[in-house]
Amino acid sequence: MIVPVFEEYEPAPDCPCAGCAERRRDLAKGLPVRSGGHPAAHGARRALVLMTAAGVALGATGAEPARAAGAASAVAFDPDPESPQGGSGPLHGRPLPGPGSSRPPAEPRMSTRAEIINRAKLWVAAEVPYSMEKYWSDGYRQDCSGYVSMAWNLAGNEWTGSLAEFGVRIDREQLQPGDMLLFHNPDDPNKGSHVTLFGGWTDYTHTYYRAYEQTKPNARAQSTPMAYWENNGRYIPYRYKGLVERPDGKGPGAGTGAASGVSATFPGAGAFRPGARNKYVTQLGRMLVERGGKRFYSRGPGPGWGDADRRATRAFQLAQGWRGAAADGTPGPGTWRLLVKGLGKNIPPVRPPGGTSGGGHGRPPGGGTTTAPAFPGSAYFRPGSSSTYVAQLGRQLVKRGFGRHYATGPGPRWTEADRRNVEAFQRAQGWRGAAADGYPGPGTWRRLFA
Repeated sequence: MIVPVFEEYEPAPDCPCAGCAERRRDLAKGLPVRSGGHPAAHGARRALVLMTAAGVALGATGAEPARAAGAASAVAFDPDPESPQGGSGPLHGRPLPGPGSSRPPAEPRMSTRAEIINRAKLWVAAEVPYSMEKYWSDGYRQDCSGYVSMAWNLAGNEWTGSLAEFGVRIDREQLQPGDMLLFHNPDDPNKGSHVTLFGGWTDYTHTYYRAYEQTKPNARAQSTPMAYWENNGRYIPYRYKGLVERPDGKGPGAGTGAASGVSATFPGAGAFRPGARNKYVTQLGRMLVERGGKRFYSRGPGPGWGDADRRATRAFQLAQGWRGAAADGTPGPGTWRLLVKGLGKNIPPVRPPGGTSGGGHGRPPGGGTTTAPAFPGSAYFRPGSSSTYVAQLGRQLVKRGFGRHYATGPGPRWTEADRRNVEAFQRAQGWRGAAADGYPGPGTWRRLFA
């Protein structure tokens, strides 16, 4: 009798059949204890080896090997292995210090979508092994968040609890290559927290995408269900703040193009300090005017650094989706490069909160909304904030049928009633967790005013 040969097979990662799903889940049981496997699994694995050997012996005497063959196929590829991670820290063995866990760098490093994906492919091609203690030759930690830190070219190693600071939250239908899908479990960060890079849709229904990720046993790129194998509804999409793209997302920015006669070399932060007077201030002002900042200058721009330059610079930085220290009105290398190269987004025109600006935005007199007014920023919707944007939000919530928590108003001051009404609207969209926290973001704002 021919002795059967017992082989392990690797099923397609997106195959929904019960056998493939079971085989994928069983990989974790085969991991060594030092890599996160369970000790009991090793007894089962040793028993599996004995069963396989027994099957071979029985096969020589004519016994049925089918049961042993089935057992031999139990250890397989797991599509969703656990991926614990380290915290924030500097690049390993590199001179650049990394940011703290709650403090983003002053300005993000600029990257195109192609550069982000190409960096992600490097680790996949090298089959960089997963580790939360080891660092690859480029200085980045070999876990899921270190992988995204590398692909986004961050100045340090981040973790799932801090990566969101480097991105702008978007809706899933807005995903493009180079964006990330992030799930951070604040109750137990090592239980389920994970992050992947979006590499593009793999089917026309937009239910599967190509995920670039660092997980056990090594970096990989494969078709993955949106947003992941588990905790699907808890993954939030973000776009890198330092992304270089046109408003249509295809390349160099609109407008006049690269600044004529201006060097792309950043002259240094000292050129843009109170009391500074030099040609670089003039060059900066002219570029800002070309990108929509004319309204900030009553005269000039001129060689002396002033408040008009600071406000115009901040407006340009905010237009890129930057916040906090990244949008303080002081130009850095990233701001300078975008202006000189004609990249990034232009400064948007002013739109009155309750009206129109001639472009169809806002609320027409006596009528409903056409297209959504521009999102003013999250800072307007925080405890203690008071602005016309809060009142505008409240009126729209009432109009859409989500005003039951208002005892009076709505008014210009942000209150718990505003937050609860926003949360009710977000939940009505099917959002849960951090996506339905009651604080409006660009996606909530756009849907509310659509």
